[in-house]
Amino acid sequence: MKALQLFLRLLLGAVFIYAAYTKLRQSWLLFALSIDSYQLLPEWAVFALARTLPWLELALGVLLIAGVALRYLSVVATAILGLFFAVMLVSYFRGAGIDCGCFGVGEALSVKTLLRDGVLLAAAISLVVLSRRPTVSPQYRIS
Repeated sequence: MKALQLFLRLLLGAVFIYAAYTKLRQSWLLFALSIDSYQLLPEWAVFALARTLPWLELALGVLLIAGVALRYLSVVATAILGLFFAVMLVSYFRGAGIDCGCFGVGEALSVKTLLRDGVLLAAAISLVVLSRRPTVSPQYRIS
């Protein structure tokens, strides 16, 4: 279970870091256009999210890889991925032919992006479950 937890931690951390990198290497205004295409937020919130979300993703990725406060950060990662997935799912079924915005500009919202993000959400949920398990060594367990 420890190996699986490590794998999920490293996987999700790398994904968050890569997502941040792809957004930070471009103008935040391009990412704002992707966010705005979902038509869910007012303009001020789109701009605020476009400027801050990549930095949040970067910090979350680094902390997940480091294993710092894993019990809490796994919940944060799951909440973020769950929100992303829900918004993408609603937009897809509304028939919105928009940019996903997941890894910068240029990736259309499709079944492929929904499957990928669904797998990432399942990985995050698994990490929450694994990080909640007691870490008592076998020699201290009461039989």
